Amino acid sequence: MSDVIESAVKALNEKISGGFDGVAKFVIGDEGSIIIDSNGARAADDDAEVTLTADADVFQSILEGETNPTAAFMTGQLKIEGDMGQAMKLGSVLS
Repeated sequence: MSDVIESAVKALNEKISGGFDGVAKFVIGDEGSIIIDSNGARAADDDAEVTLTADADVFQSILEGETNPTAAFMTGQLKIEGDMGQAMKLGSVLS
């Protein structure tokens, strides 16, 4: 597992301590994928209701609260495929 994925999993688990009601996947550039569900975040490439794709810098900026997930989507820095309702719910957890 890459250092980027490992640190992102840790940061996500701190942000969503109670888990996430749904299944979302973050694809972080060439680093790998993270699944977020009711058990929290983990490095995996499972099927998900929504997939969010960004490069490592954008993802890190979202995690640190420097970039709003909605703004990243609107400017094309964050791509979303699948259930937009789940994406919005996840965005509010990360903000």
